[in-house]
Amino acid sequence: MAFRIELTDAVILIPTALIFSVSPIVRIMLVGSVFLVLIVELLNTGIETVVNRISTEQHYLSGMAKDAASAAVFVASLNLVFVWGTVLFNLILNNY
Repeated sequence: MAFRIELTDAVILIPTALIFSVSPIVRIMLVGSVFLVLIVELLNTGIETVVNRISTEQHYLSGMAKDAASAAVFVASLNLVFVWGTVLFNLILNNY
């Protein structure tokens, strides 16, 4: 479900990044931050699937693995918000 939401965001954000009148490097950062979230979410899903496949019982290490994967998605999402926020802030102030 989370991947579907993030994929919907990507369908909106990637064309938006291509429309902005910014340098190629900034455009790469905008699109790259979107793809980073998708990649990390896929890895998170893979880790959670493997942990659930190995055992259905509660285990400390299984919880740590799932928490670390979820934290990675959170950090990638923060990166996306930071990159997009910075670029939009600069576009609003006409620094580009």
